[in-house]
Amino acid sequence: MAEMSNGNFSKTTSIQQAIASCCGAIITSLFVTPLDVVKTRLQAQSNPFPKGKCFVYSNGLMDHICVCESGDIKGWYRKNGHFNGTLDAFVKIIKIEGIKSLWSGLPPTLIIALPTTVIYFTCYDQLSEALKSRLGKDNDHIPIVAGSLSRLGSVTVVSPLELIRTRMQYRKLSYKQLHMCISSKVATDGWLSLWRGWSSTVLRDVPFSAMYWYNYERFKKMMCKNLGAHEPTFFIAFTSGAASGSIAAVITLPFDVVKTHRQTELWESETLKIPQSASTWAVMRKIVAKNGIAGLLAGIVPRLFKVAPACAIMISTYEYGKSFFSHLNEKSNQHP
Repeated sequence: MAEMSNGNFSKTTSIQQAIASCCGAIITSLFVTPLDVVKTRLQAQSNPFPKGKCFVYSNGLMDHICVCESGDIKGWYRKNGHFNGTLDAFVKIIKIEGIKSLWSGLPPTLIIALPTTVIYFTCYDQLSEALKSRLGKDNDHIPIVAGSLSRLGSVTVVSPLELIRTRMQYRKLSYKQLHMCISSKVATDGWLSLWRGWSSTVLRDVPFSAMYWYNYERFKKMMCKNLGAHEPTFFIAFTSGAASGSIAAVITLPFDVVKTHRQTELWESETLKIPQSASTWAVMRKIVAKNGIAGLLAGIVPRLFKVAPACAIMISTYEYGKSFFSHLNEKSNQHP
């Protein structure tokens, strides 16, 4: 929607793209987090989390590792509740604990998820514009290249921050203690140790991003043509986002399973001193040896339930935000 009909008037600036992606990220997390909170509560009910145990928390923008703390008897994931399935859990949590409980644990994860989303979406748009001016605006490779590079950049920037956030959460460190902890880790294992788990994230997120943007741009163009729309509507962006997100989620599922294993392994090696597999491929071999090829395709339905709405909400609110700014720019250019 950034490049709408009236030439340069309708271009959105990088600041406007950042604001649109930030608003989209907040709206997405508000819609998607309750699903994950309920899922975690149901998991904890059937299999209580011991100290040092990790679970993956998703706010629709990013997956975060949460480590169960020793003194945290009152952790939101440890609250009692006898739920008979998802709908019952929603109703009981709202009734007994209040509606705010559906967003338990969200604020600390947004500290990292918001900047990551802003970097990712703004870089994608800026890279797309730069590539279009060189390769022509109908080149099919642009979404693949821009999507892959912007995701690679945001994952690389945020990987050490996520590691630090998890460590602070688990050990309840002050900033001074955290500085000492990181300094000693860098001194012992080198700077690259701050990017532990980076390869498994890249293996999942970069192919996902390439496929997502390629299909999204194609579906968007196709639906605009079929519906005779001059520019993508909210419905077109929402539908294209859900469809392309679903396709990318299914294809990258094995890497998602590996990433979850690798993330929890990294933290259990740190907290419970459980030895971890040497590499991402070692994790993959371990899963196949234990559960067969089917082990790499575990959790397809929950992944689709999480990814499809998250992609649809994020891209449609982002496109809507950019459309709002482009019309605003157009007006201000017409009435100087």
